[in-house]
Parts: sequence; C-alpha cells; structure tokens
Amino acid sequence: MTHPANPLLPLITNGTAGRDTLAALAMEQRLVIAADLRSFRHLAERSAAEPDTAAFFAMLAEGEVVAGERLGAFTEACGVDEERSTAYEPLPGCQAYPSYVAWLALNASPADVVLALTANFATWGGYCTTIAKDLRQQYGFTDEAGGFFDFFAEPSPELEERARSAVRTGVEMGRINETLAHRYGRLLQSYESMFWTTLAPR
Repeated sequence: MTHPANPLLPLITNGTAGRDTLAALAMEQRLVIAADLRSFRHLAERSAAEPDTAAFFAMLAEGEVVAGERLGAFTEACGVDEERSTAYEPLPGCQAYPSYVAWLALNASPADVVLALTANFATWGGYCTTIAKDLRQQYGFTDEAGGFFDFFAEPSPELEERARSAVRTGVEMGRINETLAHRYGRLLQSYESMFWTTLAPR
C-alpha cells in the first residue's frame, strides 16, 4: 500500500523510522490535540443555534480529550518525559494543520467546517490503523502505547451520523457553501500532508 501524501508511514511500516522521529510525532500530536480541542469547543459554541452541528463539534472535542489521555502511553514509550516535552520546539510544518483549524473555527461557517473535516476522516483513520499495527510489529509497543492510534482507527458510526445530520441541517438552512467547504477541505488535506512530510527524515 502506498501513501504518497505520507512519506513517514512506509518508514514506520518497515521499522526504519527512528525513536526520535516517533518522539517528535508524539510531541507534535500533543500540541495538535490541545489546539484542536479549543477549536472544536469554540465551533460548538458558535453552533449553539444549530443543535446537530453543535453536537458534532462537541463529540469531536470529547474525542480530543480521550485522545490526549491515550497519547501519554505512546509518548512514554517513545522515551519522552515531561521535561523534554515541555522544552520541545514545535515544527511549523506540523502546526500548520491545527493553526488552520483554529482559523476555520474563527472565520468559517461551522456547517462548512463539518464538510471540510469529514472529508479527511477516512485518510487519517487509515494512517492510524497502519501505525497502530506497525508500532506493535516493528517496535514492540504495547497495546496501551498504541492506544492513541487505535482510538482514531476505530470507526465511529455515531460521529458519522452526527456529521450527516449537521450537513443535512446546514443544507436545509442554506448555511453550506460547497465551494468554500471544498476549499477548506483541500487546504486541510494539504496541511495534513505537510505534517507527515515535515516529520519524515530526509
């Protein structure tokens, strides 16, 4: 399986990604989770008059809390302690994605953001499925250490249903601009690709 937008994935699959690279992945994800949690909560607040849309973003925010809790075991398995994590300097290419999510939270129609985010769910979930398996097979990580990726790899019918309800309501209320939603989605996918490209050793 090839992943042209994710040059790091094959390195994890064949076990050649170093522990420092995995550690950087963990520390970047810690920052992404914190940023996305605030963005999703803000989007839920902005969507208060649209219960279906608010429920979607509220569930995303809840998921970020769970992800943050699970990330700790992966971070520890990578040999990162609190001192190293605190001193870590983020990579611009990795933080472009959450920065753009924050921009969307402030500027975009929440209904358009639903469409933009869900367009990338399958790709992200596929990455996490592969990484969760390969961390165990190539690096000997425990189930707990791979739990962060397991969480995102698992399908969420409830989240998918909330997304459909939010989009349906957005269409009925005339709150979706397909041109903008597609633009947002395209940029999100580009920034996600940038995340993985930045982490991949050269």
